[in-house]
Amino acid sequence: MIIILFGPPGAGKGTQAQFLVNNFKFLQVSTGDLLRLEIDNNTEYGSQISNLIDKGKLVSDELMNNILDAYLSKLVENKNIIFDGYPRNLYQAKNFPKLLAKYNLTLNKVFFLNVDRELIRKRISGRVICSKCKKIFNKDIKDHEYNNHKCGEDFLVKRKDDSDETILKRYDLYIKDTSQLIDFYKSHKGFCEIDGNMEITQINEQIKGFLNV
Repeated sequence: MIIILFGPPGAGKGTQAQFLVNNFKFLQVSTGDLLRLEIDNNTEYGSQISNLIDKGKLVSDELMNNILDAYLSKLVENKNIIFDGYPRNLYQAKNFPKLLAKYNLTLNKVFFLNVDRELIRKRISGRVICSKCKKIFNKDIKDHEYNNHKCGEDFLVKRKDDSDETILKRYDLYIKDTSQLIDFYKSHKGFCEIDGNMEITQINEQIKGFLNV
């Protein structure tokens, strides 16, 4: 099964993706992770990516498609994949079925986590990241993982770009950039809009229901 996971920053995409990875053996494909991997491995693509980042430019559609194509070509058996961060525009969305068909894959579900702007602000304003293990927590929601974090609170730091002003700007920009994508995918038979304002476990159950598992 192939899934696209959409949602603004702070919507809980990472949490829900991890839920699918842990419980249903999905593979999460994050375009951000793929780009960083290319850079870390000093590949030809990595050099191009670094040059673009240094100039403050986005990775082109062609380059992103080539990187994703190369990644998919190395997958042997895993047919349960979550795409996080791709497609990011209409061109990529229209090209995506061709890319999947090349590897006998078909898009089955499109999950859109829709979350209120104010709730996003509250969620991200409390977000902290462990400088040691890189796990992300929320200091205002001290759940089981937070309380059992082995590195301890001394390593938890707030990201510089998680100020209220920056959070709301990122949210507004995301909504503007993805509105066309959401409209495009609403006609897909597997499109599922999820109320991301609910509790994590409630969202888990809703996703399970849409997956029919």
